[in-house]
Amino acid sequence: MKKKAVVSGASSGIGREICSRLLDLGFSVIGISRSIKDDEFKSCDFRAIRADLSDEASTQKLCQELKSESVYILVNCAGVGRFEPHEELSAKSIKDMTFLNLTSAMLLSNALLRSLKSNAGYLININSIEALRASKFAGVYSATKAGLRAFGDSLFEETRKSGLSVVNINPDMTKSAFYDELRFDVSEKEDERLLASDIADAVQHILNMRKGAVVSEYTLRSLNFGIFKKSK
Repeated sequence: MKKKAVVSGASSGIGREICSRLLDLGFSVIGISRSIKDDEFKSCDFRAIRADLSDEASTQKLCQELKSESVYILVNCAGVGRFEPHEELSAKSIKDMTFLNLTSAMLLSNALLRSLKSNAGYLININSIEALRASKFAGVYSATKAGLRAFGDSLFEETRKSGLSVVNINPDMTKSAFYDELRFDVSEKEDERLLASDIADAVQHILNMRKGAVVSEYTLRSLNFGIFKKSK
């Protein structure tokens, strides 16, 4: 029987690329997203579950559904960013960002942790370079990603005797739909951006390592810094 992976944020960008890579590596994959389609991947080893991870009721329902699964890998990848002066963020934006980026990952981890530990598997958090630094207009987003990183670090210490590997991946700006509704985007220059495939490469590297060694933190940067400001 194929080992099972659960990936949130599976319908686009980094999450979609990780799903594709895990299928290529021979895993059975459950992809979670609000808009995920059953035929998202041409594979009989893929199953889509539609859920809104910014909504508590939807997330709690999903967690109950997943508790019966035997899971080897959980990739917490779903996320959203709003980058404005803090006083201009709406209360809804703050709550949605916090729940989707941090709380939903904690809830999914809570629901699947016993299974992950019993299978000596992998819990991989896709964080952000913003978890490691302070940037203007990114207070809430940075706080959620720093919180997810701290959560992963704590779980690593808590579960290491079980054989579970817990990894935080911190990508720099990566070409994806993440920026579609923002005022800026990644650079078009190849050395000033990351690609979703770069993060999938990191996941594959982690899975290919000897199980007795854990890369607990994996930070990816573009060789040079670049940003594209959209016209208003």
